[in-house]
Amino acid sequence: MFAGTDHAEPSAFVVENLLREARRQRNLGSTPVPQVCLLDPDGDVVRHLRRRGRATRHEDWACYHSELWVTEIGGRELGIVPCAVGAPYAVLVAEELGASGCSLVVSVTSAGSITPLGEPPYFVLIERAWRDEGTSHRYVPRAAWSELQRHLDVALVAAFEHLDEPVHRGVSWTTDAPFRETWSAIERAREAGIHAVEMEAAALYAYAVARRRDVVCVAHVTNTMATAGDDFEKGADDGTERVLSLAAAIADACQRQ
Repeated sequence: MFAGTDHAEPSAFVVENLLREARRQRNLGSTPVPQVCLLDPDGDVVRHLRRRGRATRHEDWACYHSELWVTEIGGRELGIVPCAVGAPYAVLVAEELGASGCSLVVSVTSAGSITPLGEPPYFVLIERAWRDEGTSHRYVPRAAWSELQRHLDVALVAAFEHLDEPVHRGVSWTTDAPFRETWSAIERAREAGIHAVEMEAAALYAYAVARRRDVVCVAHVTNTMATAGDDFEKGADDGTERVLSLAAAIADACQRQ
């Protein structure tokens, strides 16, 4: 299916034109988005912040399909897009953020445990992701893996030492069919050295390479794919403060480089 893809050929449909038309139709301004934005696929972070009155809606966000909320952490504005689940949607939002003034996208996505690195919930900085989805193949040539860009990998070496919990480094499997995570597929993933399964990282890393954008993906390992009780627990406040501290640490490290 991908053999004929010319990755160097410009797209007829470009994100800047989509945003232009959305602004025209909705009579929106061109206020830039925060330089650092978080993808919050489960939406828990935004729900918690809104309940506490700690997030405001970005009224000039021109995406047809999502909302952008803004909070402050450590003296820094942080944009948050909730519920961008799966590779195509996450990359669509990342494209629009990049075209709207964002310089760093951080994705913290719920993930299932493949080869455990601790007792859930815990974080895994995704160093590379198995490309078992379609979106990444539209951005970069075929290969088994997408990888965190080297300059970001280096910047994050000591980024988490001050946090109250460890942040592991590891490998993920990006799928676009979560309910087809069969036992044989899980075993193949274990044999490949994979630690967690999620739905966005491989595509986001491929987009980052193709578009020369900074993207950091973290798996928030919360479950064993509902094969045991007490799954999908994130801790107090659905893990919001932990995620925000993690995002701030990533932003501080990457923007110092």
